[in-house]
Amino acid sequence: MASFSVVSNIASANAQANLHATQTGLQRALNRLSSGFRINSSGDDAAGLVVANSYRTDVAIINQGIRNANDGLSDLQIKDGALSNVATLLDRLATLAAQAASGTTSDDSRATLDDEFSDVLEEIDREAAVAGLDEDAGFSVFVSANADNGIVSGTITAVTTGGLGIDSSSLATQSGAATAVESIKSAISTLGESQARIGTLQNRLQFAIGLAQSQSVNTKAAESRIRDANIAEESANMTRYNILTQSGIAALAQANQSTSLVLALLR
Repeated sequence: MASFSVVSNIASANAQANLHATQTGLQRALNRLSSGFRINSSGDDAAGLVVANSYRTDVAIINQGIRNANDGLSDLQIKDGALSNVATLLDRLATLAAQAASGTTSDDSRATLDDEFSDVLEEIDREAAVAGLDEDAGFSVFVSANADNGIVSGTITAVTTGGLGIDSSSLATQSGAATAVESIKSAISTLGESQARIGTLQNRLQFAIGLAQSQSVNTKAAESRIRDANIAEESANMTRYNILTQSGIAALAQANQSTSLVLALLR
């Protein structure tokens, strides 16, 4: 049997509860559409937010790793340019030594050649110091979000006259000049090893940058799938909740009016 009451309007209470739920859904849809994010607060998806934040941190680390790798490449390019110049200086030393080693070269000419030879040796040491190649040094760059395997490293050997084994070479005598020729040939081989190490490090960094860029894109996509709003879906939700809001208000008005109809029984 139906119950009629002027004290408790159950229909109105139900309409208000449904309207409140509709308004909550509408506000959520509007918030997501305006921000572009599906998760705007921890309550939207607590577990998803933890995962999304982890992905976002990884992206930040990877992007910094890419910048680190590019900085490392710049440093290696500076050193590579210096090595190329040292190679040119070694060619000049070889030319001077070969000329001084000839028996047709006079002592005065050999002394002049030796002076230039000494100047070129000093220039090699100076350029090595300028480029940071005056002592054996480790090289390492952090390029990944993986702490255990995130470092590209190697050792760059010094290219000073001492490191190349030509610091004691002299063209003062014909025999000394002949010995200098052999020392310079050995130095050129040693220099080539240093250039090979730098080339290898450059290639490794290039590969590391390529991998890091791929990881950055894929990790960002993974975060987006969790954090970003589906605009098509939220637009449909907004339309649905707008319609429900209008119908809910109309229903609430009817529910409030139904109580007054009970008074007709008292007439």
